Amino acid sequence: MKLEKIGFGGGCHWCTEAVFQYLNGVDKVEQGYISTSSKPELFYEAVIVHFDPKIISQKTLIRIHLSTHKSSSDHSMRYKYLSAVYSFEQDQHAEAESILSNLSEQDKKFITRVYKFGDFKASREEIRNYYATDPKRPFCRSYIQPKLEFLDKKFSKYLKNNPKG
Repeated sequence: MKLEKIGFGGGCHWCTEAVFQYLNGVDKVEQGYISTSSKPELFYEAVIVHFDPKIISQKTLIRIHLSTHKSSSDHSMRYKYLSAVYSFEQDQHAEAESILSNLSEQDKKFITRVYKFGDFKASREEIRNYYATDPKRPFCRSYIQPKLEFLDKKFSKYLKNNPKG
């Protein structure tokens, strides 16, 4: 199994982490802060997703990402939650831009952009795997659980432990 990796940001990294941990073909999700390769170096809440492209495609991951955060509207927290796909290689960057462009034409205009990955700082150990360690937390029930229910309705064939997947 040859894994690839891609970064995603757009909302709270607790939410983003849980969404991708729920998907079949995702081997690991690193929660933390990602910067782009451009200056000045600014870090945003994000995750690095390690995935098997034979099981789940980059396009599917991007579609799910666009559907599980505010990808078409700006808000006052963008300084912390950049709506982004972070690419690690030039081919991946070009493919992600093409996917975003095609999805924008088909659906709606997205503010999400593709950036070249700059650097990563992992979250503190005690907040990693936030949903998985205690899904009954008020934040989890209020913000993460609705996203996972949405995934179950709209993307069920991609979920772990799903007989359709």
